[in-house]
Amino acid sequence: MIRYTIISVLLVLASFLVQQFLPAFTGLHHSRILFVQLVFLCAAVTVSPPTMLLLAFVCGFLWDAHCGIGAHGGDPEVYTQPVESLRFGYSILLFGAMGYLMQGIQPLFQQGKWQFSALLSGIAIFLYLTAEYLIISFVRGDFVLSQATLLQMGYTSVLTMLFSPLIFWLLFLIADLCQHSINPEAGKKRRRTY
Repeated sequence: MIRYTIISVLLVLASFLVQQFLPAFTGLHHSRILFVQLVFLCAAVTVSPPTMLLLAFVCGFLWDAHCGIGAHGGDPEVYTQPVESLRFGYSILLFGAMGYLMQGIQPLFQQGKWQFSALLSGIAIFLYLTAEYLIISFVRGDFVLSQATLLQMGYTSVLTMLFSPLIFWLLFLIADLCQHSINPEAGKKRRRTY
């Protein structure tokens, strides 16, 4: 269990490196594959809640450190405090919320039904992007949701979700190497059939 947890944290850290080399798809409204979020979501369903919170903290902290909202600020009449005091740390909460969403279907995952987790990863990405957009809109003091923004969030969610089977395959491989069962009930069913 400890080895699997350590490797999960290292996998999340490696996802930040991979994210740097993933381009935006200009033909699909500049949508992206959010590899960091995907690795976190797939790992979140395979670990215990304390480990998921550790992963959420690491991902959120590094994501905020890497991708700050920018120095645009908000309306100075509405926001007397600088935006910098609001923006750092919001991703930790968003990652935590996504992680608890994935933890909610962990019983299905432990039965070997990882397909539901793959589908939920796309939904969780869409909810993450929506919440992030709402936070940014609130900070700016202006809310305009265009069709292009909605399409970009939708395409990003679908493109990211398409890679979830690959991440789950990698997590199953890591779990086998660490001799850690991430879906014990499915293993019991396989042993009964032999």
